[in-house]
Amino acid sequence: MDIVLDRKELIKYPFLKESQQLARRHVESLEEFLGSSPGAAALERAKERVVAAVTFKKEFGDEDTRNLKPELEIASYALARMLVSCVGDRSLIDRLARYEAERASFFLAAEEPEIRRFVAKSVGIDTRAVSMPVTRYVELVPHLRDKRWRLVNRDVRQGGVNLEPGEIDELIRERIRAIIADQLPLRVPGGICERLAPVTGEIAALQQQQALEQFGEVREEAFPPCIGALIQAITAGTNLTHMGRFAITAFLHTIGMNVAQIADVFARAPDFDPDMTMYQVEHISGRGGTEYTPPSCATMRTFGLCANRDKDCERVNHPLSYYRLKKNIKKKRS
Repeated sequence: MDIVLDRKELIKYPFLKESQQLARRHVESLEEFLGSSPGAAALERAKERVVAAVTFKKEFGDEDTRNLKPELEIASYALARMLVSCVGDRSLIDRLARYEAERASFFLAAEEPEIRRFVAKSVGIDTRAVSMPVTRYVELVPHLRDKRWRLVNRDVRQGGVNLEPGEIDELIRERIRAIIADQLPLRVPGGICERLAPVTGEIAALQQQQALEQFGEVREEAFPPCIGALIQAITAGTNLTHMGRFAITAFLHTIGMNVAQIADVFARAPDFDPDMTMYQVEHISGRGGTEYTPPSCATMRTFGLCANRDKDCERVNHPLSYYRLKKNIKKKRS
């Protein structure tokens, strides 16, 4: 396919090799670039991209209203990837990958068929396909949570999975997300991360602020010691056992936290997988039809999860009872 995208088209798809080549031609030294006025403008735009990802902004199409040159707009994509890599939070990386994939999908929806085919082909997908080999399909869909994507729910004939109208667009978006996510985190030199620290600090603060706002009336200070220990273990980078993950998820769901809030609790785990975490949290929270309750104190002891027992633990036989007791005590005191 003999297609050459112009500079204004390339800014829509900064993950393409052609886009990155354009940016590289204008950025010889990253240190010098960051110290220049164009570099400062690109960094500000990069921060906007990450903030949009954190706040789940889905309004695209305003690139043409900026005074930023195409090569700087593309450079901002590269800098956004550096920012999330320096922060080092897997949930932030996942949000940026999803944001960029949705942004590209927005533009592709209005593209000329030739350009749409070119971009799709660049990520390994044929827009004209009405079916896809099973092996390729299975490779593409593991992180798509809708049950309709499961192979058992598909029409499979002669080694191919038939595709419904419109599904190819979703697969292109998912493929772009996967490509971006798989490339992150980048190995950013420590000196560059130090230089970006003022911006990454703002981003980390925004994340924390959002988490505090989302938790609402949930009183973490009333959590039983066992749940507190599990949260501390996640924060410290310790991998939890399956029962540990089940216990904390069921507890947080029961006291009123939603799926996204619970998934964010696991974001600091060293083996954090956003899609797998979301799937597990949704399952335990009842998306599959069965809503699970947290294990009792006896079960927690059996699995070695009873930790830091205090005098109030002697008065209850369930973590939820401890939570209610503590909230009532604090309410009376206030």
